[in-house]
Amino acid sequence: MLDMRPDCERCGRDLPPDSGDAHICSFECTFCTECVEGPLGGVCPNCGGNFRPRPTRAEHLLERYPAATERKRPR
Repeated sequence: MLDMRPDCERCGRDLPPDSGDAHICSFECTFCTECVEGPLGGVCPNCGGNFRPRPTRAEHLLERYPAATERKRPR
């Protein structure tokens, strides 16, 4: 199951589970659209893979399958 990480690993921007602005690679590295399309140039700095928009999780499933809370970057 997807971690649904709460923030961009580069800039720390909040990416809640319903955000359409989150992108992930095949290892679930998570970045915002601005970082993916800008400085990262569509390539994951961790694994060299490409990105896809992260799917959202239906609200009624978040209680049973909550999103991750551990941030990769400080606020």
